[in-house]
Amino acid sequence: MTAPPSTHPLEWIVSDGRTPYAEALASMEAHVAAIRAGTAAERVWLVEHDPTYTAGTSARPEDLHDARFPVFNAGRGGQWTYHGPGQRTGYVMLDLQQPHGSVPARDIRAYVHGLEEWLIRTLDHFNIRAERRAGRIGLWVPNRMGGEDKIAALGVRVTRWVSWHGVALNVDPDLDHFGGIVPCGISEFGVTSIHAQGVVATMEQADAALRAAWAGVFG
Repeated sequence: MTAPPSTHPLEWIVSDGRTPYAEALASMEAHVAAIRAGTAAERVWLVEHDPTYTAGTSARPEDLHDARFPVFNAGRGGQWTYHGPGQRTGYVMLDLQQPHGSVPARDIRAYVHGLEEWLIRTLDHFNIRAERRAGRIGLWVPNRMGGEDKIAALGVRVTRWVSWHGVALNVDPDLDHFGGIVPCGISEFGVTSIHAQGVVATMEQADAALRAAWAGVFG
């Protein structure tokens, strides 16, 4: 049985400064419960974290090479991810029992595809062509040596059809910080950012691009 659509409009929140990772987890969990209860709006929450390594449910201990930053079990899908200054993390809390734009109800695969499309369209605002790759989570761009680097990561969790966690877009993080882990368990490819692609974008410009791209995918 499909739940009735929410009467609350989508909230779009951008947090100033740095949001502690543990605080973000607790806030998301509480908000997801409120969405399920019908007492809160769906939410897209854009944050920036202090340097942090997070482990998804498939993370392998050997892929943490250097725990130079705090480490958290995130509870989302996926493997190891880095969050830090210069990276925009987008936490997406939607009731997936309802359709959202091009994403049909109760289709987690389509939801993940929608998140990827959102990032692809966001990066297109900066004339950066990012692409999906079969068997490799995230969004990829070519590098100068004929390979590919990851410019954005995804990791989701769905609890009783409400999504949480989401995406991480590399605007201008310290790419050396990724060296303490094997990002998403993929060692043969590198990591890049909007700035490393030669585009000097601010976090505010990235946020504007994320918001502009949202409606074309999720309505």
